Amino acid sequence: MSEAPAHEHPRRVLVIEDEPEIVRFLRAALTSAGYALQVAATARDGLREAASQPPDFVIVDLGLPDLDGVEVIRRLREWSRVPVIVLSARGAERDKIAALDAGADDYLTKPFAVGELLARLRVAERHARADGRAGDTPVTIGELAIDPGRRRVTLAGAAIHLTPIEFKLLMVLARHPGRVVTHQQLLREVWGPAHTRETHYLRVHMGNLRQKLEPEPSRPRYLLTEPGVGYRLREE
Repeated sequence: MSEAPAHEHPRRVLVIEDEPEIVRFLRAALTSAGYALQVAATARDGLREAASQPPDFVIVDLGLPDLDGVEVIRRLREWSRVPVIVLSARGAERDKIAALDAGADDYLTKPFAVGELLARLRVAERHARADGRAGDTPVTIGELAIDPGRRRVTLAGAAIHLTPIEFKLLMVLARHPGRVVTHQQLLREVWGPAHTRETHYLRVHMGNLRQKLEPEPSRPRYLLTEPGVGYRLREE
């Protein structure tokens, strides 16, 4: 089993889950991988625990007895950027979109494999570190290089001319490499909150970006689609 990244102190995971069987399973899997667990059986207890003893990660179920897990994520995001992973029996696209739009970093559908959960935790930690350095940090993925500070994009060393909208769209994705960014998030950040339903904007401009950046636009290597949810920039 893969272990947690080495740290002076174990990384703490707050699990907000009311199913005892899932809690027992997570406790065994995560402690054996080197994580320390905090457990809350209700949303309100979980929010209190997160405030009083801030964890390094939060794992939250959506079907909690007192509040929906999406509301828990919203409330956490009012004051915390802790990585949040959803574990839920709800697998519908609308549930994934709601959780990601509320601020979740990742979403796993029950039943799930321990190895996949541990991998998602490691990815969430990399993203948290990258978010702390976000801004003008260059991003290189294969032959694609993005330099936000210089507003320069190159492919195999050749400069690529992007329109202002295309550049802004690529920058939003580049701030979260490997992470799904929902249609609504992209529309809000690129076009503004009044345009969160204008998904045709995304289709047109993403198509243009792929024509400029992808060796085979019909089989994208860098700008990947999460069907019904959004897009993500491949992580090297």
